Amino acid sequence: MVSEVERVPILRLTEAGKSTTDDVVVREFPLTIILNNQELVTLLCSPKNLDYLAVGFLSSERLLKSKDEIKKIMVDDRRGVARVETEESNKQADEFLFKRLITSGCGRGASFYSAADVDGQVKVESQVRISALDIFELVREFQHRSQIFRTTGGVHSAALCDTKSILVFSEDIGRHNAIDKIFGECILKDIPTDDRIIVTSGRVSSEILLKAAKRNIPLLISKSAPTDLGVKLANDLGVTLIGFVRGKRMNVYSNDWRVASHG
Repeated sequence: MVSEVERVPILRLTEAGKSTTDDVVVREFPLTIILNNQELVTLLCSPKNLDYLAVGFLSSERLLKSKDEIKKIMVDDRRGVARVETEESNKQADEFLFKRLITSGCGRGASFYSAADVDGQVKVESQVRISALDIFELVREFQHRSQIFRTTGGVHSAALCDTKSILVFSEDIGRHNAIDKIFGECILKDIPTDDRIIVTSGRVSSEILLKAAKRNIPLLISKSAPTDLGVKLANDLGVTLIGFVRGKRMNVYSNDWRVASHG
C-alpha cells in the first residue's frame, strides 16, 4: 500500500534555540486519468482510493453517467495512472478538453466547468431539513475523523452524511479531490446521494457547489468560507450553503428554510 505521508528532516527554530529533527508531511501524487485510451487530465492528489477519485472526477465532469457504463478500471500506483474503460467511447471528452478550466482549487485543480453546465443543471428540490444542533454535532464528528490532518495539517476532508451521522469519509491534499473521492465511492458501492449532506473542510467555490448540485445534494456545509459565485449558484440551484461552522456558530448563506434553529 502506498503511504500517504512521509518523514522529512527539518531544522526547528524556537525562542530557546534550534534543533534538527524529523517532521511528517503529506505526499503529493500525480494521477493521470485516461478514459477509453484518451488522456484527459493529471490531478495532484493523495495516493489513496485512486479508483474512487477517477470515477468521481469523470462523474463530476459528466463524462460518466452511471456505474453501469464502466467496463474496467485499472489503477497503476507505481506509474500514477488510472485507466477507465466504458462500454462506449465518450465523444464529449474531445469537446470538453478544449473547455478545461484551471480552478481555484489547491494544486491547480482541473475542471471542464463552463456556463453551459450551470444552465443545464436541474434545481435541487429536496425537502430535507436539519437542526442547527445536528449540524454542530456532524461537524464535531467530522473534525475528529482525519488522523492525517491532525498529524500533518496538510489535507482537506469531505464527508457524505445524513442528518445524524457520517456515512462516507474521505481526505486528500485537494478539496475538489476529497469530494470526488466521496462521489466515486458512492457510485462504485451504489450508495445513494439524494437527500444527503456534504461536509467539507475547504472553501466553497462555484465548482464545489456545482459538484454537489449535480449529485442532487441539498445541503453543503463547510468549516471555511464560500465565494460570491458559490453563494449565487447555491441560491439559483436550491442548495442550502452553510459556512464558517466553528464551535456553536455558523453562517447560512442560502435557502435557510432547511435549517431549524432549535431541536
